[in-house]
Amino acid sequence: MKKPKWVVEKEQAKKAQNAETVWLFGLHAVRDALLNPAREKLRLMVTKNAHDKLADAIETAGIAPEMVDPRKFKAPIDPQSVHQGAALEVKPLNWGRLADRAIPDDDTTPRLVLLDRVTDPHNVGAILRSAEVFGAQAVIGTRHHSAPETGALAKTASGALERQPYLRMRNLADTIVELQGMGYLVLGLDGEAELTIEDALDGKRDRAVALVLGAEGPGLRQKTKETVDQLVKIDFARGFGSLNVSNAAAVALYAAKP
Repeated sequence: MKKPKWVVEKEQAKKAQNAETVWLFGLHAVRDALLNPAREKLRLMVTKNAHDKLADAIETAGIAPEMVDPRKFKAPIDPQSVHQGAALEVKPLNWGRLADRAIPDDDTTPRLVLLDRVTDPHNVGAILRSAEVFGAQAVIGTRHHSAPETGALAKTASGALERQPYLRMRNLADTIVELQGMGYLVLGLDGEAELTIEDALDGKRDRAVALVLGAEGPGLRQKTKETVDQLVKIDFARGFGSLNVSNAAAVALYAAKP
């Protein structure tokens, strides 16, 4: 019997996902991936200079590197990438289910960052770095209309991609509802909101909190605004009142500290 179209499409999508690999580049990103036991490593290309700098990490990873002439460095990455003589092919990280990351296994008061159509890998990489610095449980985007795991994202994250969980969910509104069911207070950042983050968290800093940030320009989608518990803003000293989304994430995480 012929398989239904939806079954065929699901099988094809799963096959494509299983075959997906990512090329990481740059000494810092490659070193952190080599030292991450959860990262499946496939192929390492290095120049002699990069090999000498990464020797300890290469030994720990137990991977045989391919030595490359720096003038003939032909790893499948953007030619403009600042690779520093190191490129590593890996499988994307699997961070598990939302509940695995949203519910801590200790007495931590959790903080999450949710991204609504933030597609620039440099912004997402910077947000991962801030999330790691401020102790967030995870950064959550969507499977579509969000930055996938790439070398550019990893390099901007400066090692945080190997430590800070980055989940991509099917539907952001459904994810917000699921988090609310777990007891999260979900705050959406909107420049037109009346309350500041500090106002919204007055007397509630012991709550689990998820901060939702939208793309620069359009901001949060209407559905997202309708689903969060409260719209909040960052209090600005002057009338300019605008931050890059990665800077806004850092300020919001600091303002929402437990």
